Amino acid sequence: MKTLSFQISISFLFLSTIMFRQPTIKVYLFPGEGSDERIFSKLKLAPHFQILPVHFPIPGKGNSMEEYAAIISKQIDTTGTYVFISVSLGGMICTELADMLNPSKIIIISSAKCRNELPALYRFMSVIPINKIVPAGVIKFGAKVLQPVVEPDRNKNKATFKSMMENKNKTFIKRTVNMIINWKRQTYSNKIIHIHGSNDHTLPLKNIQADYIIKEGSHMMTLTRGDELNDLIISILSEK
Repeated sequence: MKTLSFQISISFLFLSTIMFRQPTIKVYLFPGEGSDERIFSKLKLAPHFQILPVHFPIPGKGNSMEEYAAIISKQIDTTGTYVFISVSLGGMICTELADMLNPSKIIIISSAKCRNELPALYRFMSVIPINKIVPAGVIKFGAKVLQPVVEPDRNKNKATFKSMMENKNKTFIKRTVNMIINWKRQTYSNKIIHIHGSNDHTLPLKNIQADYIIKEGSHMMTLTRGDELNDLIISILSEK
């Protein structure tokens, strides 16, 4: 009788675990132009979230943001529930993907949802495309030099940011810059949840319609303010 009772208890425990186990949710991470999955290293989610970094190939010459997003979409498993979390360029790609796929949530950080949210300099260069005559190596060098000047907050994690930028292919940098400058998008999905820093010098808040504003947050805050952002992201993901 004791053996039977023990077996029933184990069976009940096993069935309870199955019944109340959270279904797996795939979380795709989209880094920025000058970063990789390390930008999300402070992100700590519950075990039922499956973290899947997205990798950016070098865009084809002349690729638009929409065309590039279509290439990236092949990395997304659309079976089951999945969400996007993105930074900077990654957020722009996710804005395009919102029209192609059906993620349950799209969180973009330090990014832009449409052309009107880009700085005036980008819009100017779409009319006078001086970027086209600048060699790829010069653009990458300029980005490396300017990043710590424009966003000094990155010096809190200087080695990581320096390594991420150095690992970027110069052709990738030039072609993604061209994609941003020539981005045509005017509207965006209401699924997008936008988190932005009040001290973002790369994509200034004055141009942005944000859902959450991080006081004194910089363009690099996904890493430099990672713990604070992690709590906010967990809260957003828990909302129905």
